[in-house]
Amino acid sequence: MTQGDALVVDDHPTNRLLACTLIRKAGWNALEAESGEEALRLAATQSFDLILLDISMPGMSGEETCARLRVAHGERALRIVAYTAHAYPEDRDRFLAAGFDEILVKPISRLRVEELLRTG
Repeated sequence: MTQGDALVVDDHPTNRLLACTLIRKAGWNALEAESGEEALRLAATQSFDLILLDISMPGMSGEETCARLRVAHGERALRIVAYTAHAYPEDRDRFLAAGFDEILVKPISRLRVEELLRTG
């Protein structure tokens, strides 16, 4: 499994801790952000191979954060995964249409995170 740099964006510390722990166990580096605004600041100064982005956050939503990341990074490849408990098919279609590359449904598992890291 190739190592990389990941950013986990979630307003709940427990969700960030779990995702970062699983990512680090897979050999990747992981940073945390508790808001869309913080994610934009970090992504402006660092390069990430993967961004796990919670959809439902106070302030800037995950969808708005994704759109702003896409504009800020232009043509540069940036893999953004919706990290959410919203698992209905219409939600999935909406997230993909909003610019997300994939959806990681909460609660997450070690196997699913490893699969996500491998397919990047």
